[in-house]
Amino acid sequence: MQHRIFIAINFPDEIKRELSDFQSKWPELPVRWTKPENLHITLVFLGYLSDEELPEVLKITKEVASKHKQFSINLNKIFYGPPKKPPRMVWVEGEKNIELGNLQKDLEKSLLSSEDFLSAEALAKAEAKEDVSENRPYSPHITLGRIKTWEFRQIEPEERPEINEDISLSFEVNSIEVMKSELKRGGPEYTILERCSLSS
Repeated sequence: MQHRIFIAINFPDEIKRELSDFQSKWPELPVRWTKPENLHITLVFLGYLSDEELPEVLKITKEVASKHKQFSINLNKIFYGPPKKPPRMVWVEGEKNIELGNLQKDLEKSLLSSEDFLSAEALAKAEAKEDVSENRPYSPHITLGRIKTWEFRQIEPEERPEINEDISLSFEVNSIEVMKSELKRGGPEYTILERCSLSS
C-alpha cells in the first residue's frame, strides 16, 4: 500500500487558534482556508512510499531528531505569497532560524543517502543545497489559505484587500512528526504516524 508522506513541525493548539482567528479577517477574499488542525511547517515532502519503505523513514527521522536540540520559532508576518509573483496563497512567515535550517538540511541529507525516500522535487532541492555550509538560516512559511485564482482575478486590483499583517507568535519546538496525507473531497486529512522528540 502507498502512503503520501511528509515530515513536519506541528503547532501547539493555542498557535493554531491564534492563526485561524486571522482567517475571518478577510471574509471577502476568495480563499480556501487551511483547517486549523492542518496548520504546520513542512520540513521535507517525501511523496508516495510503500509499507516496506516507511520503517526506514521513521528510523532515519528519529535518529536525526535525536541529534538536534529543542528550539523556538517566532512567527512575525502574514502576507500574500509567493513574493514578487501573482498571489497564490496567504502566507504566515517566521523569522529566519538557524536551528530550523540545520534540522531541515540534516533531514534532507540523511534521506538523500536513501534516495528512494525523496520526491523528485525534494531530491533536486536537496542536491542543490549539498554545497551549502552549516548554519543556514531558514524562514518558515505556513500556508494559511490558497487563493481561488479565477475568482481573485475578477476583483479589481485596487479593490483587493491588502494583507500585510505584523504578528508576534512564538512557540517551542520539541518534536518533529512523520505525517500521512490523505487527499479527500473536503481537503487533505493529516495523520501523525510517528512523533520524533528533539533532544532537551
